[in-house]
Amino acid sequence: WHGFFQKGTNWADGVAFVNQCPISSGNSFLYDFQVPGQAGTYWYHSHLSTQYCDGLRGPFVVYDPEDPLLSMYDVDDDSTVITLTDWYHTAAKLGPAFPLGADATLINGLGRSPATSTAELAVINVTQGKRYRFRLISMSCDPNYTFSVDGHDMTVIEADGIETQPVTVNAIQIFAAQRYSFVLTADQDVDNYWVRANPNFGNVGFTDGINSAILRYDGADPVEPTTSQQTTQNLLNEVDLHPYVAIPTVPGSPTPGGVDLAINFAFNFNGSRFFINGDTFVPPTVPVLLQILSGAQTAQELLPSGSVYELPMNSSIELTFPATASAPGTPHPFHLHGHEFAVIRSAGSTEYNYDNLRVRDVVSTGVAGDNVTIRFQTNNPGPWILHCHIDF
Repeated sequence: WHGFFQKGTNWADGVAFVNQCPISSGNSFLYDFQVPGQAGTYWYHSHLSTQYCDGLRGPFVVYDPEDPLLSMYDVDDDSTVITLTDWYHTAAKLGPAFPLGADATLINGLGRSPATSTAELAVINVTQGKRYRFRLISMSCDPNYTFSVDGHDMTVIEADGIETQPVTVNAIQIFAAQRYSFVLTADQDVDNYWVRANPNFGNVGFTDGINSAILRYDGADPVEPTTSQQTTQNLLNEVDLHPYVAIPTVPGSPTPGGVDLAINFAFNFNGSRFFINGDTFVPPTVPVLLQILSGAQTAQELLPSGSVYELPMNSSIELTFPATASAPGTPHPFHLHGHEFAVIRSAGSTEYNYDNLRVRDVVSTGVAGDNVTIRFQTNNPGPWILHCHIDF
């Protein structure tokens, strides 16, 4: 249940071997939880092995009848949800451990590969003059995408379930598991326009309509577009994202390391497994939550050894993720369960920002030389997984 804090219902977080045992074949499990104070764009997916890469995933939207940005758009419904997924013609467990790219990008479940150049494309319908709140969800297992709509600007008003001050761009780089809401005004001629989601590797580009969908105005002929990308790219920059309702203070004090507990995560890779601070995550045979309920008192008693960190309650925590060439596959998007966090230093920036915070639940950790830094408050007890959202 990606992005839901599960306050008081840690058992329902859904992470295999952390909060529960996997649901065995032929059986079911009822998740029953509340989401007080949360509204926005989320998604759901299996948290076992690579199951979501093969399709066990979908969008999840919580609508806010008192949305303070409601006056900015006219339409916000099922038709304005846009999902991006990487699709492989071989099941994840049967293919290579680290695929060199997806066969196709699917937009709302449809798309083409170089081998299927006549496959159906998704069509997103709009009416000239109306304003649409599109909810863009990356359900990717690996690539990030640069998303754009020919001839149209996008005004971003939400990031990862947090409403933001409006920022107008014409392209959005979205990493695995991130979500954005943007307002698009259908103010162009009645026609068809290419919707583009270019992956950062694999089958890139738009030849024969790969990595594409169609924005179709009511009254336009049902044909493929002939439009071109904007000549000047105005790409969304994370440092420009700020909550619509300002967060008054940063967790801790406004200085580097000015928190109750600071943890640095050093990444490495041995050719087959990734390591953080010298340890690789091996799922325990007993879920971490059940180990705690069975009497384990300290992180040292919990399995997997070296992968469990004990945090003090009601404290400010700072996590740093120095990107390195020793952990290939960058940028790695990291997601923290059970919390939102303030991004103190973003990828591509050397600035440490303690004012007008950037808040989200998935952050790109950038490339070698970046030192992405986040902070959060431990106000939601339980075992919560922190992980890269690249599933391979």
